[in-house]
Amino acid sequence: MLAVQFPEHLTPGLPSKNNMKTDLYNLSGEKIRDLNLSKSVFDVKINEVLVSQAIRVLQSRSRSAHAKTKHRGEIAGTNRKIWAQKGTGRARHSTAKAPQFVGGGSAHGPRGDQNFKLKLTKRMKIVALNSVLSKFATNKSMLAVEKFSSITPKTKIAWDFIDKLGKENSLLAGSRQIGIITTKTLPSIKRAFRNIPGFTLLSLSSLNPHNLSSQNFLIFSKKAINKLK
Repeated sequence: MLAVQFPEHLTPGLPSKNNMKTDLYNLSGEKIRDLNLSKSVFDVKINEVLVSQAIRVLQSRSRSAHAKTKHRGEIAGTNRKIWAQKGTGRARHSTAKAPQFVGGGSAHGPRGDQNFKLKLTKRMKIVALNSVLSKFATNKSMLAVEKFSSITPKTKIAWDFIDKLGKENSLLAGSRQIGIITTKTLPSIKRAFRNIPGFTLLSLSSLNPHNLSSQNFLIFSKKAINKLK
């Protein structure tokens, strides 16, 4: 298997011996308390090989077949026999569209229907996803927001909110790719953050090792973290 190298912020690690926690903030950018995380999701052993395989599978599913050649039945022109069957001293042939002639159809070329999709079992998908989430929790590269859906859907409000969080969390302040994870697509959060570069809006149903490993920091809604348990 071709191994995909872990991003620097997602290097392999072991489960923590202590209870895994993350900071819980309100919409004013103030820390409320520590929020306990599920050990089965955020405190598992990192399986680097499986995460690499999962990323490769997800990339293969987005690949499409563009190359296509024409077979002899798709070549434009006459179907007249190229020369008489007998009496010429040459080999017997039918139409000039045959693959052995210049300008003829392709014998075994790509047809545009190649299937590049690879597969993972359901259990492998879960373990790979939990491995990536566990590394974010271990590196303290995540936090949670209470009542996140109540944010005012204004870009300026979102900028101010992230600025306040950045003053409290240096890892967030230095991150260029930040994922916002909610239970489902929420109009207020989408409108607030859609014009801010570097932010990716994700729902629980869209989470996978590929889009998570592209992020430097994760911001969860409290409801999303509770549902992950």
